[in-house]
Amino acid sequence: MAMNPENPLILVDGSSYLYRAYHASPNLTNAKGEPTGAVYGVVNMLRSLVKQYPKSNVAVIFDAKGKTFRDDMYSEYKANRPPMPDDLRGQIAPLHAIIEAMGFPMMVIEGVEADDVIGTLATQGSAAGMPILISTGDKDMAQLVDENVTLINTMTNVIMDPQGVHDKYGFGPEHIIDYLALMGDKVDNIPGVPGVGEKTATALIAGIGGLSKLYDNLDQIAGLGFRGSKTMAKKLEDNRENAYLSYELATIKLDCELPARPEELINGAADNEKLVTLFTELNFKRWLAEAQSGNAGIDSVAAGASSSAPAGTSSTAAAKDAEFSAAAIDRSQYDTVLTEEAFHAWMEKLRAADVVAFDTETDSLNYMEANLVGLSFAIAPGEAAYVPVAHDYLDAPKQLDRDWVIAEMKGWLEDAGALKVGQNLKYDASVLARYDINMKGIAFDTMLESYVYNSVAGRHDMDSLATRYLQHKCISFEEIAGKGKKQLTFNQIELEQAAPYAAEDADVTLRLHLALMGHINSDDKLKAIFEQYEMPLVPVLSRIERHGVLIDSDMLGKQSQEIAARLDVLEKETFELAGEEFNLSSPKQLQAILFEKMGLPVIKKTPSGTPSTNEEVLQELALDYPLPKRILEYRGLAKLKSTYTDKLPKMVNPATKRVHTSYHQAVTVTGRLSSTDPNLQNIPIRNEEGRRIRQAFIAPAGKTILAVDYSQIELRIMAHLSGDEALIDAFRHGKDIHSATAAEVMGIDISDVTSEMRRRAKAINFGLIYGMSAFGLAKQLGIPRGEAQQYMERYFERYPGVKQYMEITRLQAAEQGYVETIFGRRLHLPEIKSSNGMRRKAAERAAINAPMQGTAADIIKRAMIFVDGWIQQQPEGRVSLIMQVHDELVLEVDTEHLSEVEAMVCRLMESAAMLEVPLIAESGSGINWDQAH
Repeated sequence: MAMNPENPLILVDGSSYLYRAYHASPNLTNAKGEPTGAVYGVVNMLRSLVKQYPKSNVAVIFDAKGKTFRDDMYSEYKANRPPMPDDLRGQIAPLHAIIEAMGFPMMVIEGVEADDVIGTLATQGSAAGMPILISTGDKDMAQLVDENVTLINTMTNVIMDPQGVHDKYGFGPEHIIDYLALMGDKVDNIPGVPGVGEKTATALIAGIGGLSKLYDNLDQIAGLGFRGSKTMAKKLEDNRENAYLSYELATIKLDCELPARPEELINGAADNEKLVTLFTELNFKRWLAEAQSGNAGIDSVAAGASSSAPAGTSSTAAAKDAEFSAAAIDRSQYDTVLTEEAFHAWMEKLRAADVVAFDTETDSLNYMEANLVGLSFAIAPGEAAYVPVAHDYLDAPKQLDRDWVIAEMKGWLEDAGALKVGQNLKYDASVLARYDINMKGIAFDTMLESYVYNSVAGRHDMDSLATRYLQHKCISFEEIAGKGKKQLTFNQIELEQAAPYAAEDADVTLRLHLALMGHINSDDKLKAIFEQYEMPLVPVLSRIERHGVLIDSDMLGKQSQEIAARLDVLEKETFELAGEEFNLSSPKQLQAILFEKMGLPVIKKTPSGTPSTNEEVLQELALDYPLPKRILEYRGLAKLKSTYTDKLPKMVNPATKRVHTSYHQAVTVTGRLSSTDPNLQNIPIRNEEGRRIRQAFIAPAGKTILAVDYSQIELRIMAHLSGDEALIDAFRHGKDIHSATAAEVMGIDISDVTSEMRRRAKAINFGLIYGMSAFGLAKQLGIPRGEAQQYMERYFERYPGVKQYMEITRLQAAEQGYVETIFGRRLHLPEIKSSNGMRRKAAERAAINAPMQGTAADIIKRAMIFVDGWIQQQPEGRVSLIMQVHDELVLEVDTEHLSEVEAMVCRLMESAAMLEVPLIAESGSGINWDQAH
């Protein structure tokens, strides 16, 4: 691994930073609703760089507007690149102003790219013997590396010197341009040689040499023996002109005329007055405080001024991310436990610790099949260990026996008073259950801590959290295990790599916990959501997953055959309507049929400007045209077949003979659970094929399927939140809410409401929950927009509390940047002040719906905890919770005890929350899920 050069001149590829920050940073806005996330991201990265190299001068180089000499050389250069997004373009000027005001030398040179400016400066500096460090994510820059010039990757923090280039590519920096010329670049539209990818380019250069040598020795290429080598000489010959053009386009210019030489690029003094103005405008409040105290310049940051984040008005919690900090992580201090003596010493430490970060390493992500390979734990930041127990390559004396370790740890693992924190501990608990360990003391989970703190901040996996909250890049699994089909499982990884990886997981988990829980504990509402809803649900979900669901594979097989026959019929009907055969799965061919041949109206366009054929567009077109309707039916059936009737029988676990899904607590922004492998949340209920799939979810002999779901829960929550008297009255008196709404809106007696009136009222009731406009309602009901508008106006006249709730919620959301459920779950809305009208409107609709959907999610979670708690007190096997689908719980019950279980589950679900209106749970039972539902 390359060493950091001492006090180098750092040349920052500002354009690379800019795009990385735009795509990675929170969607922050200032008080005017203007986007600021990219500005914040770049400045924060520069501050981190300054802290890492406090004695270095740092120059920032950006691309200039307009064309460069490469456009003159090749008119199609970068022709495929989309234009810069509007919400990024507006951030460039304030970013440049901040960089200059902080004291960074900055260059933006017309007619050339940032790469060329960096290349010129690096070459000049190297010639003078200066150490140069280029900070970029651009692989093209590897051509600049020499004895004085190194690269640091902005994503991985990896330093690359000449040996590093050779280790990565198989050749030195002198052949990077040849490599780029052969492969081409789709992003920059550099043609290259067709059929030459990374492996082929490497084989050509390693075997013969650069472009000139290749063309001088075309007859030797066939003998290199790589795949396609026999035809490669002809491809090169046919594309000689493109290859040399690509070489020129990929070559970084080293002789740009610049206003300053490398030795003149010296950090300047900060203009704190200007920074105060800029940080005020952008709402970067903590940096503003530094500027007001005269500590916002490079020297102050390098000396250790605290890193901070903007208190952006649109996403307060997201904006606090950079308030987290962590000491540097030294992996060399971790222990690898290979003796019984060392193990017992660590067990004493675990028993004495207030909380222990715990993690398992396994050979599979499937919790039903994963074998334990090792265990890691941390008791304090930096104090972590790994216990290998099943690495294949190790001889028995070099690692502890798995069964012995499990037996020794069983007491501690099952001790409810031994508090544990992990990252997705549900998985670890399920793995340990395979070894007869009922893990207790599951007190904290960093994935859920992050999710409760801010569900929309980004992904909640450990690597993402470490980057976001600790500014630390963890060892990735791919770094130690490789990629693709040749990827090793953990038991095949050598201990020298496995131990620091595993121990780091525990160490980082503990550090994340200490950082995140400080913020959660400071907010009573968030603390309650975490402690009363999310954490108690972890063992409940683990039990549901491990129990699994029994399915009738033969029935699904027959359904697959029937769906296949129906798909054949639909395909023929579709071709007849189109007047020709085409690939129904090809958006491009469908585009040509619908919009070019048939002349259907273009509803929406893709980012590239072509007519969209997504499901939303097809649904709108299907209201007036038969072909899109057929295509939608075809797509829906094909998806059911591939996702369920074909796939479910293949997912049956051979040991349990059941299907085992995985439930996820930290995916949806509203708090709802999701499920994968298989996804049980998306099996349709409103069409015959979906119901037939549910018929294949069956009860074993002596058991009955019991399904219990909440009646109109989101409408009941709307009544509670809005406090509307008429709506509350309807629910309290057990009226059919849709008929009651129809009667109110039509001004008639409820007994005179027709089925059509009720249907329209139902569309209004549910439409308003999701922020539907009069236009959307008109489209759904197939009525004129004016008539739909009248319906909505009459609705709000009859239910004024609902309208008031919506208006107040919009205002609060815009002011706070978030809304809350009844129980305090916080739902952040990053786009609520967006300057983009469509995004802002979507955020406003979400603001109205999120408290209802989020409250429903909270209620069903509490219900699961209550029901599971009661089940744990029953005789083993009498009743099991086997699925959760939206507002429904599905159980497997001893048939002889069905009536008492049904009554108890309904009672427990109805007691999960106290609303202003009754919470009603409705039940059904049968030999399969469809019959029960």
